[in-house]
Amino acid sequence: MTSRAAGPAAALALAAVLASCGGEDYRAVRNLASPGTTLVCFGDSLTQGVGAGPGEDFPSLLAAALPVPVVNAGVAGETAADGLRRLERDVLSRDPRVVVVFFGGNDVLRRIPPEETRRNLEEMVERIHGAGAMVVLVGLKAGFFGDETGPLYEAVARDRGVVYIPDALAGILSNPRLKGDAIHPNAAGYRRLADRLLTHLRPLLEAAQRNRRR
Repeated sequence: MTSRAAGPAAALALAAVLASCGGEDYRAVRNLASPGTTLVCFGDSLTQGVGAGPGEDFPSLLAAALPVPVVNAGVAGETAADGLRRLERDVLSRDPRVVVVFFGGNDVLRRIPPEETRRNLEEMVERIHGAGAMVVLVGLKAGFFGDETGPLYEAVARDRGVVYIPDALAGILSNPRLKGDAIHPNAAGYRRLADRLLTHLRPLLEAAQRNRRR
């Protein structure tokens, strides 16, 4: 969540700070008054839940904890470009209020140029915003993926009014007790991931509800 008037460095800092604060600080999120009805988790195998059993994926855990219907639109093996191709069918057609965007791991594994991934994510964000929904962008600054992806997600988040969570996987993929393989959490890892996402999603939805009442 950023402001162009603040300049790139200050805007980026603002994005990171606001995404970690309470409900009132989410007022800068674009489409806070979204009329949508669902929360769509949109991503690859990390969203689908590879590495854990049925009902142990993080979208299922979010569904049990949040007062909105949650859709798992994760497909294993997909890149950001793949996700962009099915955005209308699997996300925009679901009447989204919030879309959790969690792509990029397969882009790194397949050595897709970061600029290409960035462009695809930017188009994804713009189209979701154009449909009237809020965006929560989840970065991959952790574990196997290291720090190389940080600038990519920061560039996408900058000045776009999104909730940016850079380190949701921190301490998960580096902990044998929390991962099913080198790049996927296990059930306990997805629980940790869901809990971290909930620290942002709960206040975001509360702020959105207050905004609707005005």
